[in-house]
Amino acid sequence: MGTTRDYTIESLDTGLRLMRLFLTHDSLTVSEAAVRLSVGRSTAHRVLSTLEGRGFAIRDSSGRGYSPGPELVRLGRPAGFGTDVREQVGAVLDDAVRRTGETVQSAALIGDRIVVTDGRESPHPVRVVLEPGRTHPAHATSGGRMLLSRMTTEQVCALYPRERLDEDTPLPAGSRSALLDELAEIRACGYALSRGESAPGMNTVAVPLTGSSWRDRLALMACAPADRGDDAALVRLAEELRRSAALLSAAGRPPVPHGS
Repeated sequence: MGTTRDYTIESLDTGLRLMRLFLTHDSLTVSEAAVRLSVGRSTAHRVLSTLEGRGFAIRDSSGRGYSPGPELVRLGRPAGFGTDVREQVGAVLDDAVRRTGETVQSAALIGDRIVVTDGRESPHPVRVVLEPGRTHPAHATSGGRMLLSRMTTEQVCALYPRERLDEDTPLPAGSRSALLDELAEIRACGYALSRGESAPGMNTVAVPLTGSSWRDRLALMACAPADRGDDAALVRLAEELRRSAALLSAAGRPPVPHGS
């Protein structure tokens, strides 16, 4: 009986190896892919074009490079579920609920939705209830918009190919153009706000927590009833969340590992 290698389909093998490169690279040019895969430029270009055609890669704004596409993002296991990650983030959540007095959550992006990976509930009698594992449309939440803001415009447009977003989603994120404008504002100020979009009477704010690539990014959110979560209060909460998020680097912990 022949070895497994005898049954390898070379083009498929090259495509799979290229997809693995996207686990550690936010963008790849044809030349970079060819060098890393030890194949010719024409082969690398054909494989990247095939992946692009199936939604596993998209062109970046320069037109020379490729980034992970929506299909590959959906397949990727988000950060925040592994034991090591939960221990690292847990200390941040403990500090964040102490600082803010509100329910705090960590969230990861899966395609065009976010999933709550962990959290801590507020000690207030009237509070937002923690729902770990629950998913929400990314564009309709502060945590989702924070994570979307860390993607390229091309990646966001690939996730949202139509101008009109979910009809049930209130403005300002009712259209892709409005969403892109808001993401630009989030990049500038460093936090994202949500006012009753994911649940009536609940306002939230989110800041980046950790992760340098699409595979391991998390958002840190604080969720408060609207009567004590006006815009000024949310901005103050954002500052407290930033202080808690800084504990990861201040403690000298290693970065969250890919795929954990």
